[in-house]
Amino acid sequence: MMLFAPSAAGLSATEAARRLQADGPNELPGHRPRNLPAIVREVLSEPMFLLLIAAAAIYIVLGNAREALVLAASIIIVVVITVLQQRRTEHALAALRDLSSPRALVIRDGVEQRIAGREVVAGDIVLLREGDRVPADGVLLSATALSVDESILTGESLPVDKTAGSDEAARVFSGSLVVRGFGTAQVQATGVRSEIGRIGHALTTLTDETTPLFREVRRVVRWVALSALLLCAAIAVIYAAARTDWLGGVLAGITLAMGILPEEFPVVLTVFLAMGAWRISRAGVLTRRMPAVESIGATTVLAVDKTGTLTENRMRVALIETDHDRVDMRRADVTLDDPSRSVLATALAASERDAFDPMERAIHEAACRWSPASAARLRTMHLVREYDRPPQLLA
Repeated sequence: MMLFAPSAAGLSATEAARRLQADGPNELPGHRPRNLPAIVREVLSEPMFLLLIAAAAIYIVLGNAREALVLAASIIIVVVITVLQQRRTEHALAALRDLSSPRALVIRDGVEQRIAGREVVAGDIVLLREGDRVPADGVLLSATALSVDESILTGESLPVDKTAGSDEAARVFSGSLVVRGFGTAQVQATGVRSEIGRIGHALTTLTDETTPLFREVRRVVRWVALSALLLCAAIAVIYAAARTDWLGGVLAGITLAMGILPEEFPVVLTVFLAMGAWRISRAGVLTRRMPAVESIGATTVLAVDKTGTLTENRMRVALIETDHDRVDMRRADVTLDDPSRSVLATALAASERDAFDPMERAIHEAACRWSPASAARLRTMHLVREYDRPPQLLA
């Protein structure tokens, strides 16, 4: 552990605990993961499943155990498939939430401590390094060659340079990623009070909409079920009035209604959507709700922008240019001469030893492949001190 001067001692553990109790954990607002009973309850509340259950119950009342068992088996199969798929998705989303939850390096009682991001409070002194997620909104106290990827807030994939001071360039935001340099910041806002927290709070007000196919099937099921019930009542009354046999009339009406009810619709639709969700999950695509499969299948044009949003945000050295030659590194049969290796070695020496920036990582990969001696020599060197670029070099 590294000790700091009293001016950089940060909060005490007691004061941090008091603020955490008062302000709440540094977490983004959002919907809580659904447990198993909630998933089952949501699945069974669909009108299509209710229709299947009602049909099975009617068959039992009529004494047709065979048809009732067939419908009950189909209900169980559909429910099991749907619940397992949605449960799997919930587990995967929970794992992603755990991975995305940043851990913060803070100064408490004058000592560096690595704590969970949810325990960061306003007033904490946070140390930021390459590869760190900024745990909360804050203002920089110091910065050395610090660049931050704020695409999670702005959509811009290019990193933003940050400097200590009192202007906008001194502000860092929760969820952004440090891609170069290092710095120290004092936390000003956590949780729902941060910029990304406000966005998360706005998203919680949105409601899920049903897809056109589900709306149409629900409408058809409701109208057919209502028509079947009305027809059942009419047949029962007419039969009973004509033959003075009320029991026979009721049974005739129920029989006609069971012949009209489209119990196959919900079975086929749900099974097909569950199979679609399972198939695309094998390709790494998670569907929280099965109707989303319909929306994906109905998509004909996908318009995107922003390199780094859909791509891997990885780079590769394409060309090495010297005074007398230009080497295309994209060719399979490429070979480097001594001047080209010298250029690559110089670029490697100018990069961070533990590279995180995509461009610097591409240089490291090229050097390890085409100039391994330079890469090995760099690993044996000891970094004494790192200096920020003076303004005159940037002009």
